[in-house]
Amino acid sequence: MSLRKIVIPTDFSANAYNALVYAAHIFKYQKCEFYLLHAYADEVYDLKGTATRGELSETKEIVYQKTKKALRAEIKKIREQSPNPKHTYDGVASFGTLTDEINDLVNQLNLDLAIMGTRGETNDRSITFGSNTLQVLKYVQCPVLAIPEEYQFHAPRQLLFPSNYLVPYKRRELKLLCELAGSFRAQIHMLYIDPTEKLTLRQEDNLRFLKENLSKAHLSCETTKEKDKTIAITKYIVHNDIDMLVMVNSRHSHFEDMIHKSTIDQIGLHLKVPLLILQNLSR
Repeated sequence: MSLRKIVIPTDFSANAYNALVYAAHIFKYQKCEFYLLHAYADEVYDLKGTATRGELSETKEIVYQKTKKALRAEIKKIREQSPNPKHTYDGVASFGTLTDEINDLVNQLNLDLAIMGTRGETNDRSITFGSNTLQVLKYVQCPVLAIPEEYQFHAPRQLLFPSNYLVPYKRRELKLLCELAGSFRAQIHMLYIDPTEKLTLRQEDNLRFLKENLSKAHLSCETTKEKDKTIAITKYIVHNDIDMLVMVNSRHSHFEDMIHKSTIDQIGLHLKVPLLILQNLSR
């Protein structure tokens, strides 16, 4: 397997560190370059809302130095907790917004994946995803793996991948999923949520493409007549001991439906399992 390049956004919260620990575990046997990223533009502007240009520069430098120090501490901590000669860590302090900075890194370094906590420092328990995580899930141009707070790593052996088979998938992203599933000998449960059931020719072709590109994984295809996607997904996770939910972010996808209706928060997809979002956007 080739070298994996992974960005891990951090706000130095316990949730962010837990996502870093998960990353070190899930790619334990693979050569990885981890980039710990902290984007600090908001902090600078929040501290100096009415500042002069000179004061802003001064604050920017102070926050930059503080960020570099905090990144070094996080890297030292993860190296001590999970010493692995296959893993390297780099701290990246960026003056910008989180999604822009991740996308810049994705483009510069051709990153494979972003891994982060579902919530950051604010940790509002009434929501599933913090605002930063939601922005990243929706707009970052690489797959994103979101880890629920305090989630203890265990091997993902049962993966749920709901799909309406309407969207064509990206080979690169399916390869990531295939290798992940293959390395844990995982089963991927393809779930088609539709009361009508019958697939069109386009859907049949997309399903065939999926099967070809997920050849290393044990694949099972199932259909549910449940109309409400979020209920169907939640039920399936609970009844089948699912370890990871895989969804695609593109137009006409279940994920888009759920995000735009905000149902992902209302229903107690209060996700108890990691969520892997594959992006169907051009790179």
